[in-house]
Amino acid sequence: MILNTTNSSFSYSSSSNFTNVNRFHAFRATTSSMGVIWSGNASTKSFVSAFSGKVKGTERINHKSAYAVSKRAHEIVIEDEAAVMSETAPSLKSIPGLPSPLGVSETDNGINFALFSQHATSVTLCLSLLDREIDGSSNDGMIELKLDPSANKTGDIWHICVQELPRSNVIYGYKVDGPQNWQQGHRFDSSVVLIDPYAKLLEGRRIFGDSTDRFSKLSGTYDFSSLPFDWGDDYALPNIPEKDLVIYEMNVRAFTADKSSGLEQNIRGSYRGVIEKIPHLLELGVNAVELLPVFEFDEFELQRRPNPRDHMINTWGYSTINFFAPMARYASAGGGPIVASQEFKEMVKALHLAGIEVILDVVYNHSNEADDKHPYTTSFRGIDNKTYYMVDGNGQLLNFSGCGNTLNCNHPVVMELILDSLRHWVTEYHVDGFRFDLASVLCRGTDGSPLDAPPLIRAIAKDSTLSRCKIISEPWDCGGLYLVGKFPNWDRWAEWNGMYRDDIRRFIKGDIGMKGRFATRVAGSADLYKVNKRKPYHGINFIIAHDGFTLYDLVSYNNKHNDANGENGNDGSNDNLSWNCGCEGNSQDHLSEYFNISGETSDDNIKALRFRQMKNFHLALMVSQGVPMMLMGDEYGHTRNGNNNSYGHDTAINHFQWGQLDARKNDCFRFFAEVIKFRQNHQAFRQENFIGNNEITWHEDNWDNYESKFIAFTLHDSDEGDIYLAFNAHDYFVKVPIPSPPQGRQWFRVVDTNLEAPNDIIPEGITGIGDIYSVAPYSSILLQAKP
Repeated sequence: MILNTTNSSFSYSSSSNFTNVNRFHAFRATTSSMGVIWSGNASTKSFVSAFSGKVKGTERINHKSAYAVSKRAHEIVIEDEAAVMSETAPSLKSIPGLPSPLGVSETDNGINFALFSQHATSVTLCLSLLDREIDGSSNDGMIELKLDPSANKTGDIWHICVQELPRSNVIYGYKVDGPQNWQQGHRFDSSVVLIDPYAKLLEGRRIFGDSTDRFSKLSGTYDFSSLPFDWGDDYALPNIPEKDLVIYEMNVRAFTADKSSGLEQNIRGSYRGVIEKIPHLLELGVNAVELLPVFEFDEFELQRRPNPRDHMINTWGYSTINFFAPMARYASAGGGPIVASQEFKEMVKALHLAGIEVILDVVYNHSNEADDKHPYTTSFRGIDNKTYYMVDGNGQLLNFSGCGNTLNCNHPVVMELILDSLRHWVTEYHVDGFRFDLASVLCRGTDGSPLDAPPLIRAIAKDSTLSRCKIISEPWDCGGLYLVGKFPNWDRWAEWNGMYRDDIRRFIKGDIGMKGRFATRVAGSADLYKVNKRKPYHGINFIIAHDGFTLYDLVSYNNKHNDANGENGNDGSNDNLSWNCGCEGNSQDHLSEYFNISGETSDDNIKALRFRQMKNFHLALMVSQGVPMMLMGDEYGHTRNGNNNSYGHDTAINHFQWGQLDARKNDCFRFFAEVIKFRQNHQAFRQENFIGNNEITWHEDNWDNYESKFIAFTLHDSDEGDIYLAFNAHDYFVKVPIPSPPQGRQWFRVVDTNLEAPNDIIPEGITGIGDIYSVAPYSSILLQAKP
């Protein structure tokens, strides 16, 4: 019997935030008592273009995979019953199988395996049947089925259909052999069992950071036994317009791993942990989460050999093993890959019910397999290095990622792999978008040279399955290809605006000559994005991201302090555009129980200035045209003690500190949340098109004054009321004349970052604003014209 494909119905949800809260709580009440329902949702697979030729052997195979075969694959099925079978192991028989779809699929005749390798001369399928018996004896070993190229190879795809295999609880991989000439780019090693690039689940170590088994390898597995995931009758995608997004960059594990989260130990650091903390996201006011990598990675990769970093655990995850499998060790209670897949969907469903979109930070620029000096062969390298990675004329790996290898993204086979992966996360897991790490790599040809019209970038922009998705580039790479404002976009791609980050930092901290650039960034960076049909929301504005200083550290350190990383402070950026406000180091006394703090200050003036600067940065971010993104933890002032490259610390350095949040709930958190909500409530900050003279008035007559660090402007909105903003980066008070409000209205003060909480922000505003306002040093104000 063939499984029917199931297409989920996606519809627009216009429910209010209040409704979202209720729907979320109803969902949580339901899921806390429901039994486990596994996923078997169907999605459409596209066919790898490298296929050619006819199917060898005589067989009739109907797929009943969760992934429907393409029309062409159906056309090549031989109608005769299987007549050629090879007995490869006791009670395990096989027929040649089909070349499509790649990966593992279920058919009427058994489990089909298909693997691309253009240059392999030998492929062996390796199977381990967990908790099974063959011929009455337990099978703890590995079964090897060597594929016959005359029967099991079509074009460049090796395939086999194994009969009477269990529908789940099977571990599999491949041994692949081929030419040994490194100068030609080959890296075959037939002794290594390799992970299928199209494996949808990986099995192995189940507890994150379990050092007792840190050298174990991961293997592919599959599950055709589970029922389809129940997305629910009232489920709908949030479908939030891009201009209305407020993005919260976060790490799944770090969000709830700390004991202070108050969660049970087996839930901390998991997808379920995120579900439990959705009320915090709603209270903060964000409506999209950008998750640091959730594709399977090895957190112990830094410990494979003695090196200065071998004390660290990779907690950020920018070292992908497989592009289809969710991180299994983010499952609760060590549940493994099937539970991880289930709980990831539960997390997405819960976030969607709360009106929050899910954007994945994806790493298609390199893999975990490192370089030729310290290689770690797990998959692509051993299957077909010359196809999957960029190599130079001497067969040596090119490195535009800074991590030893560079994925050959615009090779037709690799391009299709990436597209299939993206479609999988959209159709199977219902994610809303992707942020592409070091995306300039995706703009390079197979020889590493930049392309004006990269096929992969265009294909992503034009793909029908991905058409509803937000697609965001990090428009630079480690080879110097800096494409901010110039990323090939087809009017679809948004970009991390690195110029926004730099210019806002420099102005707020008081650098001279930055007023004009600050104005350009706040107004939507028209110099970068006002071209063709691009919009202000194609710029993702950020001041802080996972990589670099936190917001608190940006105002507390002049220099990075990365000694804990083990590289003598040589790692991480040296150019942070930061200012310590007069004293190097941490001044948060309430953090002493979490950190061994050095360089503390008891100077209340420095403490107040730092908090004021944090508020200035946040206000500037939230009133700027474009899409704002903030970093997890900045809402309470998280510190990493000046470490600006904390990827390897699975500790309080990275973990969200819920106790600190409670301590700052009435000042720092309150300010951040109220400013976000003020943005969401006022269309003036979220324009569809670039603003012009009718939408903004600059109260400025000395743009050419290089020494000026004060700027003021009014955003015009006849419906909600004009909004006046002023930013003073001088170290002295500036008395500024306030323009007359529109007729029938008066100015209400909403924000003055110089005031203490709760007066620093009063959303409804207070009256009594005169003709002159004295703006304090390093502070900013927001006034609203109301009846």
